[in-house]
Amino acid sequence: MATTTIHRAENVGSLLRPQWLKDARAQLAAGALPLPEFKRIEDRAVNEAVRLYEEIGLDVVTDGEQRRSFFFSTLTEIVDGLGFADKTPPPAMSWHGADEYRSADDTFSLPVAVTERMQRVRSLATEEFVYARARTQAPLKVTLPSPLCLVALWSAEYSRDAYPDPMGVVEDAVRILAAEVRELVSVGCTDVQIDAPEIGSLVDPAMRAWYAEAVGVDPDRMLTEGIDLVNELAKSDSNVRFGIHVCRGNNAGRFLASGGYEAVSARAFPRLDAYDYFMLEHDDDRSGGFEPLRDIPSNAVVVLGLVSTKNPALEGDDVVRARIDEAARFFPRDQLALSTQCGFASTSEGNPLSEAEQADKLRLVARVAHSCWN
Repeated sequence: MATTTIHRAENVGSLLRPQWLKDARAQLAAGALPLPEFKRIEDRAVNEAVRLYEEIGLDVVTDGEQRRSFFFSTLTEIVDGLGFADKTPPPAMSWHGADEYRSADDTFSLPVAVTERMQRVRSLATEEFVYARARTQAPLKVTLPSPLCLVALWSAEYSRDAYPDPMGVVEDAVRILAAEVRELVSVGCTDVQIDAPEIGSLVDPAMRAWYAEAVGVDPDRMLTEGIDLVNELAKSDSNVRFGIHVCRGNNAGRFLASGGYEAVSARAFPRLDAYDYFMLEHDDDRSGGFEPLRDIPSNAVVVLGLVSTKNPALEGDDVVRARIDEAARFFPRDQLALSTQCGFASTSEGNPLSEAEQADKLRLVARVAHSCWN
């Protein structure tokens, strides 16, 4: 591990975007707000995100992903080689809602596809880190998307000339993200979390069929070659504390996949041995049991995502403590920590809860974690 310090209380990364930030981004897109003025509004949102983390007392701070429109904007907005798929719509993903807090089931198509060889042209994550670093003395984490996420942007129609093999997209994404990591390290970053919902989505047979039939990518290759490439990214700097967040999709309170990690854990988790910590989603019945924790490398830390960001219902402290006790039957308790199950706003729309309810969730994480391990 890059560090022996275990951060017991974390948020996965994103916070709800204030409405005034969303309004400003819409004005910028419409040409009604100058970029310098928008950046000052964006800065204010980051200031408030950092202040919230510090006031609540979480062990790790992020900038709340306030500068992003989508959780993997740090990759899609920094590369050339993506184009609008305007001839044939890309295959639609099915998002699901399951209770009173979530909107109804819906489908969503990513509006871009890989059309040319990808080239990195700038860094968004470095801007995020440098600005936030100047505003906190707390440990600061940067989140980056998994390179395997981009396999969903491979298209037999649009991508084949540039990348005959879809894994070529992932290989180039590793190269681009490794360059991001090197630049982050050069300005003092030591904590990087890789968000990998594509791995978690493979627990669901419907999502495996979607990759195979709609995208044209073999799920078995994703769980072997693809996982190995994700692991290579975590080898890019030995001084970085690398984490991997494996969820089942997070979009406006909806999810992509259902099923326990046991469908992929024996194949995927041991191959991710370059990661120092695993952030896993265990907030509801879709998540299955804790038995798959046995498949995680023995020297890693497991951050249990027991507090849902998908709805405002506040978990009970005793319920969360009992679930930590249950997880400790399958992985050493002194190598466990607590977090939210996912970000509060993987997309700029955000999940269906208020900023006050978001703060209550984060306070619960800090309170329970510090009572359990301090």
